[in-house]
Amino acid sequence: LVLALLAAPPFPERVKEVISFNAHPAKLEQAGYGTIASKLWLKEDPAWCSRRLIEILEAGPSGDMFWMFPVTAVAYLDKGQLTAEARKALRESWRTYMPFRGDTENHWLLYYTTLYLMAQLWPDEPGGAWFNGKSSAENFQESEEWINWWVDMTTRRGQGEYDCTHYIGVYLLPMSYLSAWAKDPAMKKKAAMMLDYLIADYAAEQIDGIYAGSHARTDDRQVVEKWNGISSDFGWLLFGLGYHTPGYGSYPLYYALASAYEPPEILKRIATDRPDGVLHKETKRTRHRWRFHEERNGDVYKTTYLRKDYVVGSDQGGLLQPVQQHSWDVTWAMPDPRGAHNTLFTVHPYSGMLELQAYFTFAPDPGPEIVYRSKKSYDSPDKLLGGSPYEQIFQDRDTVVVLYDIAPGTRFPHINGFFSKDLSTVVEDQSGWIFARGGNAWIAYRPLAPYSWKPIEGGGRRLFSPHLKNGAVVQAASASEFSTLEAFRKAILALPLEFRLEPAPSVRFRTRRGAEMNCAYGQARDFSSWKLFDGPFLLAERNSRRLEMRHGNLRRVLDFETLSVTE
Repeated sequence: LVLALLAAPPFPERVKEVISFNAHPAKLEQAGYGTIASKLWLKEDPAWCSRRLIEILEAGPSGDMFWMFPVTAVAYLDKGQLTAEARKALRESWRTYMPFRGDTENHWLLYYTTLYLMAQLWPDEPGGAWFNGKSSAENFQESEEWINWWVDMTTRRGQGEYDCTHYIGVYLLPMSYLSAWAKDPAMKKKAAMMLDYLIADYAAEQIDGIYAGSHARTDDRQVVEKWNGISSDFGWLLFGLGYHTPGYGSYPLYYALASAYEPPEILKRIATDRPDGVLHKETKRTRHRWRFHEERNGDVYKTTYLRKDYVVGSDQGGLLQPVQQHSWDVTWAMPDPRGAHNTLFTVHPYSGMLELQAYFTFAPDPGPEIVYRSKKSYDSPDKLLGGSPYEQIFQDRDTVVVLYDIAPGTRFPHINGFFSKDLSTVVEDQSGWIFARGGNAWIAYRPLAPYSWKPIEGGGRRLFSPHLKNGAVVQAASASEFSTLEAFRKAILALPLEFRLEPAPSVRFRTRRGAEMNCAYGQARDFSSWKLFDGPFLLAERNSRRLEMRHGNLRRVLDFETLSVTE
């Protein structure tokens, strides 16, 4: 099967389209750093760029590391176009404004990448010339050490903020900057290789540009409207897949303004040309855990099964990331996914200090309020986002078994199942199964405990099941396999299924593919054979610092031990 590419222009034209759009906003008087940087890239209106830059800086910088990356782009795209006054104002801002380093992997990568580049741009300056009191040499060395640590950790154990639907841009952007502007040949080469590494990770787990399966972080919008986010912008920019969001997204803009790296042919093939029925596995790591765990970073085991009509993906369950974790889903393809909720999943809407104190360093009393300021849904019983310490997930190709054993007294003692407004069919069968169709995907959902339906604002229904011992069996299939609902129903009902909820939830089920799944909450699971990447397109052993990309007769090997690329 060759996935159908939408009628997108060639890559260089897509790059110019993004930059030109941002260079010419409807209201120039309200334009920001993105417009300044875009005009400098196009080498137009340097006088306006200088005036506007001074105006923005005089108003006072804000945004911490999210301020650092646009002004770094302006500094490197200047190339003699800005006035001396504008250049002086830019330099002074790095002395007087003190950006917060942040508390997440993406924050630190943005912070240290931009500090590295600005210390490179202004070398040999004393601590008094910098916001943090450190000299150019000290800032450069500290930044270089952290970037090298991150690359090493990622290529040995996987990312901590892995496979994020929106933060994908905050990793591609720094690597684009370093590959374009770092003077050190080793750093430049390393960043270029990391672009391949990160893009390969995305290419292997998307369907027509939509990032599917489990994510370390997503958001309340994109967890249901799978298209609507930064990952889709990059799917369009890098591969011409799907649709970009209105405005193209700021991270793709800055990616294009720096290296505008075009993926090699093998990555284009992985993204757009694959057989029907690909099993892909990965090992990632949790975010840093500060309390309640012996290891700072635990392992995350991901399974993704990709067909032309749908993708089924999951992690093993548990609290693997704070607040914005998404553990499993079935996502189906649509000709035009804009505005559609083309996914089905369940969550236990956990909210508690076990999660917050494990992953954040703030004191316990103000913890929920601090999180709620920026993540409004966190403490809501209706939320559809987040992990749970009481959830365990098992997957065999396009079958998922999810089990819950929620402790008595837990704040929200129920599960939420997301049933989309865009399911064309939803039938509650007397057998206990719920049969649904989304696009060309059939989905059979067997709840293990009684439930009721609650409406969702914006459309769709929430399956609400207020039982501590709970779960579901989910089986997907393609409409090409079953021409009618009745044919699919008969096939599912013919599959042996046994389950019990006491003393702990357990399921025995024979899948549509003939696998025997024996799943029990709390059972020991052996992940010792899992690799960092394991599938027909990507292969990497844990701790190897080596990724092999494969497609047909094409091969591309990234070796971070020798800092080499071979084909």
